[in-house]
Amino acid sequence: MVKTILASLDDDKAQEVLDIDLVGKTTIADRMIVASGTSGRMVSAMAQHLMTKLKDLGVKPRVEGEQHGDWVLVDAGDVIVHLFRPEVRAFYSIERIWQNAALTPAKVEKPKKPKKAMPKKAPAKKSAPKTARKKAAAKAPAKKARR
Repeated sequence: MVKTILASLDDDKAQEVLDIDLVGKTTIADRMIVASGTSGRMVSAMAQHLMTKLKDLGVKPRVEGEQHGDWVLVDAGDVIVHLFRPEVRAFYSIERIWQNAALTPAKVEKPKKPKKAMPKKAPAKKSAPKTARKKAAAKAPAKKARR
């Protein structure tokens, strides 16, 4: 299937074709192929040709973004194909994300040391509850207002 996809993109004069091995990086697919077309029309046409050739192989691909032609995603199961206009590809640069995934070292968190227990302080004196303060205020003589 990969050879058919690459041949189709080559026949359609795709630019900057990149084949990325995703085995061990993700479970969504085994391969990702990224390519560019010079215009939205070219990208849509490449997607159409690719869909036809995949259907001839017995694969039922799913496609997204074909109407606009800026970024077309062709999902052929084990292989995902991204077709871009050059500006959109430069903006998203998804190939950089997947290529760097293998180069990024895994972060290993070290177990934290338990903190020493602090001695407990004696509880502070609490003031009288609100209800007790209200009762005391009601018993006290009212202050006269100044004029």
